Amino acid sequence: MIVELRLIQGDQLNPKHSWYKKIDDKVLYVMMEIGSELKPIQQHAQKVIAFFGAMRLFAESLQKKGHKIEYFRIGDRANKHSFSGNLEEVIKRYQPERVVWQEADSYAVASELDRFSKQATIDTAVVSSEHFLSEKSDLSVFFRGKKQWRMESWYRGLRKKHNVLMSSDQPIGERWNFDIENRKPWKGIPDTPRDNRPSRDMTDLWQEIQSSGYKTFGDPQVKSFRWPLTRDESLAQLKYFCSEVLPNFGDFQDAMASDTPFLFHSLLSFSLNSKMLHPKEVIDAAISTLRKDLSNISAVEGFVRQILGWREYVRGIYWAMMPNYLDGNFFSHKRNLPDWFWTGNVKMNCMSQAINQSLDHAYAHHIQRLMVIGNFSLLAGVEPKQVHEWYLGVYVDALEWVEVPNTLGMSQFSDGGLLASKPYISSGAYVDRMSNYCKGCSYSRKKKDSDESCPFDTLYWNFLKTHQQALLKNPRMAIALKNLDRKSSDELAKNKKAAAKLLNSLESC
Repeated sequence: MIVELRLIQGDQLNPKHSWYKKIDDKVLYVMMEIGSELKPIQQHAQKVIAFFGAMRLFAESLQKKGHKIEYFRIGDRANKHSFSGNLEEVIKRYQPERVVWQEADSYAVASELDRFSKQATIDTAVVSSEHFLSEKSDLSVFFRGKKQWRMESWYRGLRKKHNVLMSSDQPIGERWNFDIENRKPWKGIPDTPRDNRPSRDMTDLWQEIQSSGYKTFGDPQVKSFRWPLTRDESLAQLKYFCSEVLPNFGDFQDAMASDTPFLFHSLLSFSLNSKMLHPKEVIDAAISTLRKDLSNISAVEGFVRQILGWREYVRGIYWAMMPNYLDGNFFSHKRNLPDWFWTGNVKMNCMSQAINQSLDHAYAHHIQRLMVIGNFSLLAGVEPKQVHEWYLGVYVDALEWVEVPNTLGMSQFSDGGLLASKPYISSGAYVDRMSNYCKGCSYSRKKKDSDESCPFDTLYWNFLKTHQQALLKNPRMAIALKNLDRKSSDELAKNKKAAAKLLNSLESC
């Protein structure tokens, strides 16, 4: 007799959750591969393989421990491809007294389960996912009554609350933030670490996904699939990162280099966002590497800031602002995403590197996402929602709660400045300084306002002029606008003409 159904969502693969401490024959766990989650936004093949593969291994591990599992595969005829539809079928079959689920991190899933709960003829309940270091509503409470929400004060509050990198009430290293030391370009020394992730043959799962009829894009890499799919594999990656990679992360976390897709980044984001790893154990593992003289404090603090500060911050933004956050478009941009976002076939070397890496690995690090792909999309006036949908589909770690604020708020400034204090735009100078992408590019930063000019340079000045009135209200844009004012009317006219030609070529893609 089954008394309780417990729904495990695809991003809730935490074997340390209190649910699993006790084996109970009266509890049935339900897991499902939902086809509706593969559309209307098309997903990268590796993302689909990673989640379905990790889900299946998680279900298998629970069964081996003695838990009862009802699992709906993507190709099962009985699969209704919705949480509510499959739950209704299982309820009919087992006649339980109640259904319980962990709180969803997707607004759409939470809404569906809420509707299911209101219509259900049996008891329902929601429990914590036991993952995050703050509650959904904590951020909106923290900034209640304030016009600007900024991550730094939130981050410091969480440092104190969880006693992270603290000595009594003061930050270890006598500074809260070492961001200024995290911006060095990489010149090839030290050597980048090897890719220590496991390798699996995922051919069988991939064939099953293809047979189901759902369309994906990108390289599936099924013969040598590298993303960790279990907690043990994720812990091994965490250990390797902390011992071999983290010491250089701080210096080069913003650097980019051709044919070196990962540099000194952890590759833990999928393991974290699927909840195979808990953020506090990742933070603690990084802090355990601190040397007595704190010589690597900038690396450790920079890594901790991304998880304790930024990750918790964007989750709070998401839940405070959804669902209307998806419709933000501060600059009223309407241009379509160029077709080459799906092929990588573009002359700009920096965009070719970042997009092809994304298509090949379902991954790009935060600067490639923000200051190359995102920067170009904003300068080119691409509709923010189209940028969001591409990001959500292409990256293996892109769940909506983390991707929407990062893309629409930080990258595209579509919320008008709630999340970010200014639009994150730059000319080609930033990419030139932080990467080797400009070497050998078809375009030149030395040539101004012509067909051979760096598109970032051309579009940067055009963007500032086009949106000058709106940007005047932002004090952090003052220096950029002063530089714009120094340009002669002839220079501005040439720039406008060159930008128009460039943007017209995008529309013809």
